[in-house]
Amino acid sequence: MGGRNKQRTKGNVRPSSSGKAAELLAKDKGTVPGFTGFGANQNELGYVPAVQGFEEVDSLVDADFRLVLRKMSKRDATTKLKAVQEFGAMCKEKHLENIKGVLPYWSRIYCKISLDHDRRVREAVQQAFEILVLQVKRNLAPYLKSIMGHWLIAQCDTYNPAASAAKVAFQVAFPLNKQPEAVAFCKEEIMNIICDYILKETPETLSDPQSLPEEEREEKYIRIVTSSLLALKKLLDLLPENENIVLKNRLLAILSQSKFWKYSKHKTPQIRSAFFELIIALCQYLPELMKFEAARVCPAVLLNIDDMDPVVCPSVWAAALYVLTCIEDCWVHVNAKKGVLPKLWAVLKEGGRGLATSVYPSLLPFISKIPEEVIGSKIEFFTLFFNTVSKGLQSERALMSCSESSAIVSAFMECLCFTVQQNLGNIEDHQKLQQMLINEQLLPLLNFALKNPKLQSGTFSKLADTLASWERRTDNSDIEEWAAAYKRLLSDFWKGLSQACISQLGSTEVDENVLEGISSLLKCMGKPKGTTEQSVRKKGKIRFIDQEETQDYESNATNHLEELIFGTKKTLESENLEDTSRQRQDSHPARIVPLEALICELAKLSMTFINEQNSEMHLVFLTTLISSFPSTKLFTILLENDKPGSAESFFEASNEVKAMASNPAVRFLTQKLLVWVKDDKTDLGFLVDMLYSVLHCCDNNERKIILNQISQMEQGWLLVFHIVQKACLDQVKYAAVSDWLKGEVLGEKLVLLADELCTMGKTSSWPKDAHSQSWVLLSLALSKHFSNEFLIDELYIERIIDRLHNALSKDLSKDLSKTQALEPMLSFICDLASNFFCSIKGCLQMSTAEDLLSTIFQLCAQSQEKTHLSDADLQKLQQTWLLGLTSLIKQQDGNFRKCGFFHSSATWLKTQVQASTLDVKSLQVLLTCTSTLLDKLKAAQPLPRGHLITLIECIVPNNSEWENLRQKLTPQWLSKVLLMERLSLNKDALCVGADIYSSDKIPNHLCITALLNFVLLHILEANVFSEQEEIHSVLSTSEIAAEMLYSLQWCEEMKDFCPTIEKYREMLLQFEITHERLMKACSALSETLFSRSLQSGLLWALTASQFITQTKVIGGCELKQLYITVDRFFPLTEACLHTIQCIAPSLLQEDKNLLVTQCAAKLSTSKGTDITNLNGGFGCLVVINSCLQKGTNVEDHHIDGQLFIDVLNTIKEWRSYEEEIFLFDCNLKCADSTLLGINVEILRFLRLLIKHFPTSVTSEQWDFIMCSVLTWLETMSEIVSLSSKPLVLHFVCQICGMLSDLGRMFQAITPETGTAFPPNLTNEWNNFFVEGAYGQLLPLFLKIAAECKGTVLLPSSMCLLTALGEASALIPLKQLMNHSLPHKFIAGQKTNLPDKLQSILNTLAPLLFCKARPVQITIYLILHKLMPGLPAFDNEYLKSYDDNGNDEEYVLSPPAALMSVIGIREEDLENIFYNIPVGEHTDIKPLSEAYYSVLGYLLTWKLLLTFFKASPSELRAIYATYLRKSKCLHKLLQHLFRLMPENPTISGQSADSTSKGQRTLFSEKHTILLKEPETLDTEIPKLACAVYYSVLEDLPATVRLWWNNQDKRVSSTVDKYTSRYVSNVLSSQEISAVQTSTQSFKSMVVKARPVAREVLATYSVDDIFIELIIQLPTNYPLGSITVESGKRVGVAVQQWRHWMLQLNTFLNLQNGSIIEGLALWKSNVDKRFEGTEECMICFSVIHGSNYSLPKKACRTCKKKFHSACLYRWFTSSNKSSCPLCRETFF
Repeated sequence: MGGRNKQRTKGNVRPSSSGKAAELLAKDKGTVPGFTGFGANQNELGYVPAVQGFEEVDSLVDADFRLVLRKMSKRDATTKLKAVQEFGAMCKEKHLENIKGVLPYWSRIYCKISLDHDRRVREAVQQAFEILVLQVKRNLAPYLKSIMGHWLIAQCDTYNPAASAAKVAFQVAFPLNKQPEAVAFCKEEIMNIICDYILKETPETLSDPQSLPEEEREEKYIRIVTSSLLALKKLLDLLPENENIVLKNRLLAILSQSKFWKYSKHKTPQIRSAFFELIIALCQYLPELMKFEAARVCPAVLLNIDDMDPVVCPSVWAAALYVLTCIEDCWVHVNAKKGVLPKLWAVLKEGGRGLATSVYPSLLPFISKIPEEVIGSKIEFFTLFFNTVSKGLQSERALMSCSESSAIVSAFMECLCFTVQQNLGNIEDHQKLQQMLINEQLLPLLNFALKNPKLQSGTFSKLADTLASWERRTDNSDIEEWAAAYKRLLSDFWKGLSQACISQLGSTEVDENVLEGISSLLKCMGKPKGTTEQSVRKKGKIRFIDQEETQDYESNATNHLEELIFGTKKTLESENLEDTSRQRQDSHPARIVPLEALICELAKLSMTFINEQNSEMHLVFLTTLISSFPSTKLFTILLENDKPGSAESFFEASNEVKAMASNPAVRFLTQKLLVWVKDDKTDLGFLVDMLYSVLHCCDNNERKIILNQISQMEQGWLLVFHIVQKACLDQVKYAAVSDWLKGEVLGEKLVLLADELCTMGKTSSWPKDAHSQSWVLLSLALSKHFSNEFLIDELYIERIIDRLHNALSKDLSKDLSKTQALEPMLSFICDLASNFFCSIKGCLQMSTAEDLLSTIFQLCAQSQEKTHLSDADLQKLQQTWLLGLTSLIKQQDGNFRKCGFFHSSATWLKTQVQASTLDVKSLQVLLTCTSTLLDKLKAAQPLPRGHLITLIECIVPNNSEWENLRQKLTPQWLSKVLLMERLSLNKDALCVGADIYSSDKIPNHLCITALLNFVLLHILEANVFSEQEEIHSVLSTSEIAAEMLYSLQWCEEMKDFCPTIEKYREMLLQFEITHERLMKACSALSETLFSRSLQSGLLWALTASQFITQTKVIGGCELKQLYITVDRFFPLTEACLHTIQCIAPSLLQEDKNLLVTQCAAKLSTSKGTDITNLNGGFGCLVVINSCLQKGTNVEDHHIDGQLFIDVLNTIKEWRSYEEEIFLFDCNLKCADSTLLGINVEILRFLRLLIKHFPTSVTSEQWDFIMCSVLTWLETMSEIVSLSSKPLVLHFVCQICGMLSDLGRMFQAITPETGTAFPPNLTNEWNNFFVEGAYGQLLPLFLKIAAECKGTVLLPSSMCLLTALGEASALIPLKQLMNHSLPHKFIAGQKTNLPDKLQSILNTLAPLLFCKARPVQITIYLILHKLMPGLPAFDNEYLKSYDDNGNDEEYVLSPPAALMSVIGIREEDLENIFYNIPVGEHTDIKPLSEAYYSVLGYLLTWKLLLTFFKASPSELRAIYATYLRKSKCLHKLLQHLFRLMPENPTISGQSADSTSKGQRTLFSEKHTILLKEPETLDTEIPKLACAVYYSVLEDLPATVRLWWNNQDKRVSSTVDKYTSRYVSNVLSSQEISAVQTSTQSFKSMVVKARPVAREVLATYSVDDIFIELIIQLPTNYPLGSITVESGKRVGVAVQQWRHWMLQLNTFLNLQNGSIIEGLALWKSNVDKRFEGTEECMICFSVIHGSNYSLPKKACRTCKKKFHSACLYRWFTSSNKSSCPLCRETFF
């Protein structure tokens, strides 16, 4: 196992090697005679045999079990835990016989491992034991005695999961009725084990001191002793009574040991608790033993009642009660006054020390067992007892906990009742004791509770129960003495209570909490007993014996306070609620008389304070009294000595009111209550409660008159609000005012209130700051409460709803910008409507309610920008609408009004999408609401078909509306489609609309199709209708779906024109409106689209093509079934042509051949105007071009080449006889559209001809083709511009495409393939046509590129630029260098280039700034041809350069035109990447300004690196120095690490760059193409990676120098990225270059070792032999290349070191390859052998960076030095002396 503190090896799941050793021992059968497991003898149970076959018993142990049992004996807890878990699993899997063989050994192992220190092991052992018991069952019986003791101890484990597992195993083994028998069978063995653990064992004997530290040994000992004590208790619980007696002697032996009794004082709480639990069991089952040991038991228990440990306290108090009960003379064995009682007082004074819930429930039985001789003077004893209890109640800990204080109060009242019951005599001592209990204990407790609200509930309820019990006993005629005592107690109590309450109320320092406490006390005293009992949770409590005698009296007694409590429905439902004194004959006078007197006194006193001191606090108290105890007598007392107040005007209102003046309650209302309301004395809610008390004493008619009059008062609305609110909360109050609520007066006032609130009128009688209460009042009126009845009459409800609807539909819709100002009104209306829809069944049967719901839906279905709704208001509206919709669907059950919610909502939806202008967000909101509506309808049962049909029929437009919607779609897409050759036109009518479509609004056609198809898909997928059943009577589902596909196709074509379109398409995906769902839902969609295409062409043709392409992939329709034969396309119309063009790729080959043949034949017969007609030459050429271009397999000779030649001859004949159709030497601005169309198709055909059959063309035909192209080029170059009409642009694009095709064809001709062409064709092209063509094309391209500045480029413009650029990029280098462009020079520009070259650089380089990608790429491709030849001019200059004694290092700039572009773009990139750290990838949005800046910058660097790579070594060194000093390269590298992707792995590859065959952006060759890639998002990252790779490849030394100078963060980022993604690729390329190099060296051999990333160079001259090993670092080229020495012969050590240093310098400081470095080093060594002296500064013949020879000689010592070395020497030393002789250097 190793040391305990050693770290286990990571990944080693086995705890130690011991398990493996045991396994090896078991495998070596026959080699080991035996293995002693837990005993030294094989006859012991601890012996576990290692080898099978020696004994009969041994053969029963399975090898796997044997291995596991050995693992269990290990010390390591993890090993044991896994072994036990493995044992349990094996018990499930192994055969029963194998398991039975384990039992002899398991019993011994179990006894040891069940007491293991690790609790996980103990739990797992019990779980495994359970599995074992389930398997062996009765076979365990022979081993029970050996394991039962430890089994019981395990069930009492202090770790609950382990104990629970042991109990489960025990219950599995023995049912409940068998457990006593099983335990009795093993009782002797159990007692032996328990006695040992309790009395004999110590921490040292239980555990091995060498294996466990002292703390763990002590912990184990405490746990086992605790478990043993509890196990003994469990044994007593389980054993039958007769068996307990048998154990008497064994238990006496335990009890006689002093060690056992010391456990009562043990320092560990668990042991003390277990000890007292055992004492309890002994008292229960063997009381005679406890009596025998009373002298030890009583002190051990009673003197420990102050043990306040949470673990011990419950046990010690329970033991104390058992001891007091079991041992009658227990007080003899303890000193009560000095030992027990002082401990009791200490506990009680501190409130139980936080354990009141455990201590105080035991107080009553405890004091009941204290004998009189111990008590002594009862008054002193009980005074001390109750004072300590009261003091404990006042402790801070008791007051903080409700449960603690409740336990103390309960114990106090129980003990007080017991003390009273025990002292009911008439003797003087008893009477004094009774007075003391009432006056000095009970009343002070109440007084304390009045000041502490937390104590009031429990104290007052206990007091009420106590008083009720005493009151019942006053009528006990059997014992008159007791009855008199109880009467005396009650009299003293009420007298004291009255004095206390009056004193508190009359005090000048009275507190509001005290008054609230008094009112709560009086309410509790006045509550019926049943009400009090129901409010308290039922629980066990102490009941006195004589309570049983009074139960009959309780059951027969009536509620004597029923009349005083304003809360029973029976009394309020009576017509006349008269004086409550009429029902007092059933009330108990002992309660009602003093309570009523006290209430009257308190009311009079409160009235005095109100009148004299204007006390609001007393007014609130009086309100509570009157509300709780209303009676005529009380009102009469309150009016004594009072004069009529200012409310006399109330009586003058009507004679009916004056007739009620005799009622004291009404007089109180007019003289007091209404005055207080008017003066705003206190919270109106309290006064309204008092008003209900007044109404309690009136009949129904009086109530109605009073409420009507109140509603007319100045503050009537507020009173009405509170009256209605309280009526809705209390059924009894509702019954009192229900007639008035449904009356006309309230109904009309509520309608008026609704009108005022909706208009927010200034003349409203309702206070401005109380609008919320008015809305709540309306909400209450519009809801159902008790008995599912309307609060007011239904007529007024309908009028209120109508007003709310008008407020939303008319007032709010007039000016939605005022929504925010009306936000409170809107919120309240939502609350009202929600409450109305939810609470009232059938409410939506009202027409006004349905109209309101429709209006709310309309507000929800509009965007917040239009409605100006806040988020909170919108959420409220949505919730209201959903609630109403759910209720509507449930209530209508398929029956709906024709102009109801669904009809009006569908009509409104159609208006919104067809007539309104919506943006994407508005449409999204509308669709979301529609989706919710459809989901609710689909979820309804039964499914409401009628609602769904209504939605569709109301939304679908008619045919004229559809046509109008389609015409409103802008045709700007047509120009792009035309230039992309997807459709052909010979008219300009549909190509209008030059302004780009930039609106953020969505065309109505898109809106209506989105909504309609969304609804359609929901309905179709819900299977509401059968497949043959059409949803709409006029328009089929396929036609509806076709319109959706039409909209989607329009979006596809317009996506480059407007970004809003893309948002619309994303929204459609969000709502899952896709081609796939539409195709799945509509089976006849293909026929509909094809017929629409043949009828209308244009976008319908594109739509049909898109659908057919998708269905062909998915496996949908067969195209042949749609057109049957090709004759359906004839005669040719524009729609037929467009259909053929779009479906040509999907046509069958034979049909395409047939179309081409028929059209070629018809073409040959076209003459005159037929040539330009749709059904003539133009149409035939369109069909031929489409069929030949899209999908026709020319290479397999499905089309005969002669057909091409025949068509070409036909066109050539047109040139002879119909020359006017060719646009030669004409003004394209005035050219007819039909002529443009036919010329475009001719050009398309000629391009197909030279692509597929160039060798079939004769010399004469080639002359016709090339001369026509040149003539067309001259025609277009004069007037073409970006603003030309689409047909002209299409014509220009075809000319440029033709020129590109010719250029590529002639470039691809080789001497071998040239023989198939006419002789001299290539010479004619190169000598005549090239100069004419590109002489016009290049200036034209530059002219069009200049127009891009400040112009918004349309897709058509991009097509033109791409076509021009593609043709211009093919210009031959010779033509480019001899260009005829105007000269352009820049003042002060240093250059060694000829004028023409410098001029074209200055002309083209600035166009890399152009914000048009085709222009940038074209300029790059043109300049890329020039770059390799430019270094030659600098090289010539460098050869002729003489430093004239200037020692400064010579610096030469790369082409100045490119450097100026880089300088300008650097500023742009600094702004773009401002505050972006190096290494953090930045996404560049395609076609943004930043995109064009970054693209131009990277393309310029690509050109510069091409130029650098083509330079010789000397120039590379000079250029590198310039780049380093100008910091251009520094900025480039920083920008690259912001542009390159974080993970350049090509998608689909493993992210692990070390995996074999990993493909990244660095391993793949990057080609810059003029054609725009499918995703522009990746173009910049790819180009950045390509530039970085080129920089590392061409400037490794400069990059290494830059990297070494960066800070730690940048350096680390660059290193990690380069090492992971670039170094491997670049190293492999370097090594491969060495392998494949054709350069040969005299006397030097170079070999490559790709696996080791090494190059071996062997140099040998005469007798000199040198071997060098060059190794590339893992982070090449950032890390330095290392040069190691191999074999060397004939070279001195010092010279060898010099050469090694030189090679290191050449490889690490020169910006070239390894081969170039080796060549430079070899040249240096050769020069050394030739006799050339070394420079004495760098000790090299050839300079390491500029590769020059030592030329500067000292006139004194004649030594020569490199110029650069001397310059550095002079500048660093600040001297002008010779480095060698120290003389002045001249």
